Amino acid sequence: MSTESATATNDAPARRDLTALVKAYDIRGLVGEQLDADVARALGAAFAEEVAGEAGRVVVGHDMRPSSPELAAAFADGAAARGLDVVLAGLCSTDGLYYGSGALDAPGAMFTASHNPAAWNGIKLCRAGARPISLDTGLARIRDRAQDLLDAGGTVEGAKGDVTEQDLLAGYAGYLRDLVDLSGVRPLRVVVDAGNGMAGLTTPAVLGTTAGLPALPIEVVPLYFELDGTFPNHEANPLEPANLRDLQAAVVRERGDVGLAFDGDADRCFVVDADGEPVSPSAVTGLVAVREILRAREGGDTEVSIVHNVISSAAVREIVVEHDATPVRTRVGHSFIKGEMARAGAVFGGEHSAHYYFRDFWYADTGMLAAMHVLAARGEVDQPLSALVADYERYVASGEIN
Repeated sequence: MSTESATATNDAPARRDLTALVKAYDIRGLVGEQLDADVARALGAAFAEEVAGEAGRVVVGHDMRPSSPELAAAFADGAAARGLDVVLAGLCSTDGLYYGSGALDAPGAMFTASHNPAAWNGIKLCRAGARPISLDTGLARIRDRAQDLLDAGGTVEGAKGDVTEQDLLAGYAGYLRDLVDLSGVRPLRVVVDAGNGMAGLTTPAVLGTTAGLPALPIEVVPLYFELDGTFPNHEANPLEPANLRDLQAAVVRERGDVGLAFDGDADRCFVVDADGEPVSPSAVTGLVAVREILRAREGGDTEVSIVHNVISSAAVREIVVEHDATPVRTRVGHSFIKGEMARAGAVFGGEHSAHYYFRDFWYADTGMLAAMHVLAARGEVDQPLSALVADYERYVASGEIN
């Protein structure tokens, strides 16, 4: 090889391979190294091409990570360059984005890396009505189109769609309150660890009055509500026991009735009782399942199904059967859960990882709605949460071993 050829080869920009960035159910990687504005713009254009036949607009939201606003704006620019209108929702939780996708009947993109450390970011994509997109249902095509764009130089040009801004928070909060009425519960003191994530925005809106809704008989004791994508206090991953310790101590210290811990994008919720003891997600699944079964029957449903994943406690199946409903077992993964729920018409689905899915929330997962069910159940009885969930905690759990 000549000196000139070697120099040209060495000076050429390295090809950005999207294979490692695009996962089975979402997009996630290191900012700068795997995901930057050019990549986000190409993915936005590719996403617009994938959904162009379904809708004339897309909704884009982002979490509090320092890189999220720039990446979301670049994605919106790419989608608009393919002729689609873009609704910028700004700061929101992942379930807030799902609300926007459902309420606006538009495909959506949420910029978040969920519980991953600050150096990471990513995108959760959905079709209109919050329907999931996985590798098998469109994500591979989006990846390949974006890869072709990047290989061709990354320039995205085309007829520009309109880009507008819309705050979804008040609509999201009101929608959840319509599904679970907390106005008549006994007064509760609830300690909430937002982990410096998006629950710091959504909790005051849903359980408080910052979205303009009436006050509830719930006193929220905030822990790490400041939106900070560097996560200065602890990682926003409540699945790790170490990240629950501050909440456990605070619930006891503050004499709380319930403790709630959310992950970074606030789509998962973990529950702690008044003694600081964690309530297993399987127990929460059982509790919420019973409430949703009864609610469905009151609404006229005669055949009611509940979806749970393969590593939920055996108690979940038992509890569903005891309430004359049909348990549906499926593999781990939100695309499988949502797909199976839609197929079976299930009213509710739960995973061991504290993802909770609701038919009345477009079959999407929302940690806040599950938390509201727990608060409603606690607020309807004069006994501690530990006694309330005792029948749902039937077996010793080994925990998740990776």
